[in-house]
Amino acid sequence: MKLRVATRGSALARWQADHVAGLLRKADPGLDVEVVVIETGGDLRRDVPIWELGGKGVFVKEVQAAVLEGHARLAVHSAKDLPSATPEGLVIAAVPERADVRDALVGAPLVDLPDSAVVATGSLRRRAQLAAVRPDLRFEGLRGNMDTRVNRAGHDGVEAVVVAAAALDRLGWGARIAERLDVDVMVPQVGQAALAVECRADDDEVRCALERIEHGPSRRAVDAERGFLAELGGDCSLPAAAHATLAGDSVHIRGLIATVDGTRVVRHELSGPAAAGAALGRSVARTLLDEQGGAELLGGA
Repeated sequence: MKLRVATRGSALARWQADHVAGLLRKADPGLDVEVVVIETGGDLRRDVPIWELGGKGVFVKEVQAAVLEGHARLAVHSAKDLPSATPEGLVIAAVPERADVRDALVGAPLVDLPDSAVVATGSLRRRAQLAAVRPDLRFEGLRGNMDTRVNRAGHDGVEAVVVAAAALDRLGWGARIAERLDVDVMVPQVGQAALAVECRADDDEVRCALERIEHGPSRRAVDAERGFLAELGGDCSLPAAAHATLAGDSVHIRGLIATVDGTRVVRHELSGPAAAGAALGRSVARTLLDEQGGAELLGGA
């Protein structure tokens, strides 16, 4: 069977697609797997903040279209780039084993940043949580490929940049991390450090192949987090975060909603059966929205 795998063209996206291709070949050495690069609107407009482009969906729409239109049979995404709703006709058929979910500072650890230091980040979620623990910090936007972003640290007045630890680890740049921020300090983005592999919902042959690279605990955690995102009714560009962990047959999920300036942060967490992870995620989001003022906070984002 020949499998064409659609992906974005960045070095990180190529690593992710090659990683999934390798997992598929290992599970079935007879597979003929080819990676196909698709250019996306988010890649073409690197000078515009992600939330102004319409959220992280700008990184996946064209890749998803390649599968729907038959140019590829599956697509590999960073799970954090996916909006909460999967397009009609597609299904997330596999979530391989997740990597380190934490955010990372490049340039200097948080405690070593001087007063009023400038931190570069393209994420409202990261900005809000850093501002909550360090109100003195100032922020600049951050776009471009991973090399461009990491190299902002220490230049043009920027003391540090914030990126996903998993991204640096996957590129072999883990040594450049000054600090991996504990999830108690920085709750990760929904789906962070996980890969999501999509295919056509009616492509039983590919779905069967992808079942072999599914990692159950990672899938259940991501499902719980995506349930949280779905209940918010937005996408992952919001100043909101969720992180789920598995212990046996139970899942624990914590959620957070904040103002962009970090002056108000509301949190809630819940545990329950792993099989009900998406419902638990929705429940955490609904509590934050209805009982803790989260809807008002997002309304001002």
